Amino acid sequence: MNQRIDGVTPPYEPETDRALHRWMPPGVTREPLMLFKVLERHPELAARMRALGAGLLVHGRLGDADRELVIARVTALCGCAYEWGVHIATYAEPAGLTPEQVALTATGGPEDPAWSPRQTALLHAVDELHATSHLSDSAWHGLRAHLDEREALELLVLAGWYRTIAYVANGVRVEQEPWAAPFPEALDGPDSPDRKGLPGGLGAPDGR
Repeated sequence: MNQRIDGVTPPYEPETDRALHRWMPPGVTREPLMLFKVLERHPELAARMRALGAGLLVHGRLGDADRELVIARVTALCGCAYEWGVHIATYAEPAGLTPEQVALTATGGPEDPAWSPRQTALLHAVDELHATSHLSDSAWHGLRAHLDEREALELLVLAGWYRTIAYVANGVRVEQEPWAAPFPEALDGPDSPDRKGLPGGLGAPDGR
């Protein structure tokens, strides 16, 4: 399916060029993401979004492993192959997520033995938020067993932020980055949730 809003194209206006490179992490020489090129069609909105996104990604209190697990699970639950693939390709290995865990963010459940107790607590919280927009007492207490007050607040914002990003990428049908990780197929078997069986329904990334 075709992308619904074209990204900005070179040659860029000087301010657009600066804005696109502000989106990218320091030292990264890769071409700015198509998502960022789309957002720069609305520069004022893009600037407001960039401030929060950079704050969560670069200056947050959550460790890399926690942050990337939350992002992967949220984007997988939303069926956002674009953002899931970008983050997995860029951050999963440096954050310490194993190949098995990477696949399980899209195909498995919080109780899988591949997860530590801390990761299980984070996944339970993300799954409940996705399914109900609320957290049960058990999910909250599970989080607080591993996260302090500020970290717990940040997790709630992080999960909501990447749901927003998923809405944008899915709504616009942003085209895949050629280097991004492919979204995995669901595991077979009655105990392995498929894309519609995860909390809230994990729709196919093509929108079907």
